[in-house]
Amino acid sequence: MTELVNYIVTALVDNKDEVSVQEDGEVITVKVAKDDIGKIIGKQGRIIKSIRSVVKAASAKRGRNCSVEIDE
Repeated sequence: MTELVNYIVTALVDNKDEVSVQEDGEVITVKVAKDDIGKIIGKQGRIIKSIRSVVKAASAKRGRNCSVEIDE
């Protein structure tokens, strides 16, 4: 799952070197530069909701239940 989230987040941000994705059990934590947090969240949270939906569908296919969190 971390590869999927890393691929999506890296495509959205400007500072690709500062992207960090870590998995701790069923929680995937994403760290990005302060300038890029808005690009990950999107207007009214639409982008992060979409990322969470994709991860939820992919993890359900593998019999898991992962969630995505943004670490500031």
